[in-house]
Amino acid sequence: MKTLLSAIALAVAGFATSAHAADDAKKPTAQQSKMTTCNKEAGDKKGDERKAFMSECLKKDSDGKTAQQNKMKTCSADFKKTGKPTGERQAFMKECLSK
Repeated sequence: MKTLLSAIALAVAGFATSAHAADDAKKPTAQQSKMTTCNKEAGDKKGDERKAFMSECLKKDSDGKTAQQNKMKTCSADFKKTGKPTGERQAFMKECLSK
């Protein structure tokens, strides 16, 4: 009897998990959402102008900065928290940005 109840409980749990996975699969990824937004912003641009615009738009995060700019900002803030002397900043930033 315990085995039967355990089997039923596992089956129900598996069904619930697969239902959530199906919902997640239907949601667009962050990249897909960004592509949709950039397409709307591109408007009537054509050819090379559109290609250049899309390239820049897709590189940027939602705050308008590139991933590299955001990483620099984060590493800089992390360096300030360490309290290390300014002379060690270059080595710290190099290590942080390489991650």
